[in-house]
Amino acid sequence: MVRSQAQTTCWDHPKMTELYQALADLNNIRFSAYRTAMKLRHVQKALRLDLLKLSSLVDVFREQELQHAEHVMDVVEVIHALTSLYEKLEEERSVLINIPLCVDMCLNWLLNVYDSGRNGKMRVLSFKMSLVILCNADIQEKYKYLFRQVCGPGGLTDQKHLSLLLHEAIQIPRQLGEVAAFGGSNVEPSVRSCFRMAPGKSAIEVSHFLEWMGLEPQSVVWLPVLHRVTVAETANHQARCYICKQCPIKGFRYRSLKQFNVDICQTCFLTGRTTKGKKLHYPIMEYYTPTTSGEKMRDFAKTLKNKFRSKQYFSKHPQRGYLPVQSVLEVESSET
Repeated sequence: MVRSQAQTTCWDHPKMTELYQALADLNNIRFSAYRTAMKLRHVQKALRLDLLKLSSLVDVFREQELQHAEHVMDVVEVIHALTSLYEKLEEERSVLINIPLCVDMCLNWLLNVYDSGRNGKMRVLSFKMSLVILCNADIQEKYKYLFRQVCGPGGLTDQKHLSLLLHEAIQIPRQLGEVAAFGGSNVEPSVRSCFRMAPGKSAIEVSHFLEWMGLEPQSVVWLPVLHRVTVAETANHQARCYICKQCPIKGFRYRSLKQFNVDICQTCFLTGRTTKGKKLHYPIMEYYTPTTSGEKMRDFAKTLKNKFRSKQYFSKHPQRGYLPVQSVLEVESSET
């Protein structure tokens, strides 16, 4: 079965082909960070990695002696490590897992992301990156673990090693056909942006990296969004969607901070669905957990303020959530 995705042709497991077809259904989501995150959530569940704890993953890396990020693994080593990982998962979670299918699917995904030419080899760092990003762990713990993979003995990393880390990360949206929105494959602007956290220094420590990641830089904004997507899945908001009338709103809830009592469900907001005569006014607040009474009061006060603000105010204060890291000259594609 041949599939052409992101300029590569490769052989996919029939179940993988089914998964890619399901991902195509998410292309109607207007915002690339959300589209990418929701596609990744599908992949994470299909590979059963949403059940896998970071500590279990680290144990498997240690058992398989995958300590050197720069080392290269062949397919046999990858299969061996994946088999060990899914056996551990089945044992720890006491759930029945189709281990051969999961190993096949996960191998297929890893090769599509990191070995599209099918040379049968990938870096240890690539293997770890994919699994750590898709495991079930606190996002700060993921950031710390990934940073440690490119650190020297003193706990510092230089621009070259940070470039390597960000290059590995950007391959994930690239495989999903979403790389242009995150600055293309040129990670240098992101590296420079991160090093601004430590002016004049030739190496950064983990605190600088965490501070930068906390600003949700453009090149990796899809990762914190994936975590919000996961949390939002279980949220029920006691509100009615202004457009489709769904009540309660499940998942993300969006509220206009310019109009009173205008709540919108995630499907209507993310796909741009509107009804005649009902125009949505920005700025918009996103909730991925049910709101407290304090938050409701705060938003009411904001809405009141915004009522008296002009269009010029909002054009001067755009609601851009992430840290842009690219200058216009460096953008690979006009799609950004």
